[in-house]
Amino acid sequence: MDCCLISALWYFILVYIVIHLLAFFFADADLTLLWASLLGRKSEGKLKGQVVWVTGASSGIGEELAYQLARCGSRLILSARREDELKRVKRLCLESSCLKDEDILVLPLDLLERTTHEAKTQAVIEYFGHIDILINNGGRSQRSLFLETSVDVFNALMELNYLGTVSLTKQVLPHMTQRGTGAIVTISSVLGLAGAPLATGYAASKHALQGFFNSLRTELIDYPKILISTVCPGPVQSFITQNAFTEDLHKAVASAADQEHKMPTSRCVSLILAGIANDVKEMWIAQQPFLAFYYAWQYAPTFAWFITNTLSKRRVQNFKSGLDADLAYFTKPKSS
Repeated sequence: MDCCLISALWYFILVYIVIHLLAFFFADADLTLLWASLLGRKSEGKLKGQVVWVTGASSGIGEELAYQLARCGSRLILSARREDELKRVKRLCLESSCLKDEDILVLPLDLLERTTHEAKTQAVIEYFGHIDILINNGGRSQRSLFLETSVDVFNALMELNYLGTVSLTKQVLPHMTQRGTGAIVTISSVLGLAGAPLATGYAASKHALQGFFNSLRTELIDYPKILISTVCPGPVQSFITQNAFTEDLHKAVASAADQEHKMPTSRCVSLILAGIANDVKEMWIAQQPFLAFYYAWQYAPTFAWFITNTLSKRRVQNFKSGLDADLAYFTKPKSS
């Protein structure tokens, strides 16, 4: 009898491991997040009626967050610099949901203008009465080599991506601690977990966000109902590359990035909302082989360095040849 039980136990463990390996082979997110999305609380039920403030809501992940949150029945604050684009997003939210005009507040916001963040936060509280969720999504990327890049670009990336996010969080968090509940969700990047060529300043700003929010989470041990969550997406279909910083503050990216090989924005956002609904503290969202690569960085860094050096050389060569940097992992470099 004992032998039968032991055999059954080993069989169960083997099946469990095989299932997880197969799941990981097809996974586009970490297994904790995938299990939450499949078996956890549904975002439609958890987020209905919640007051959610989304920064960077005029395009990309922020815009898609607005649409899916609207369909969940969340009341929204849409913020970015371009008010006309925010109004467009609001109109589309209303057309695709049961929300009324008063359920969506368009609130133009510049993360660089930190002296305005207190007044903006008070405006939100006066309008809705409270804030349930802040989604820090605003920011910009980078496409340039360090040796060719002005220090002003690095300063701008840290001011916008890091300090701008910290500043707004500084205004919203006391409101949440007073209520004893809330969620602050920050869109970081897989480059907040490991580095990559052409993004030294961007990766630094995302590493800073990871360190900040991981530390902040430990300070809020007396507030168990306040979620601090960081989201680390890989390549996602958006305009982040077109709007990226280059080697000079005032120089635009030369050509539009190809989007075909990237994760659909809708899939990324549905996973983010599943993570929020299930209190997931850190989310890795990326298609293979990117997801496996970042697992390697965590568990086999020596192997990860070997892969990184090989692929980085190709990416830099492709960039210098004028090819799309995001395709460099899939396209052989041109011979010089």
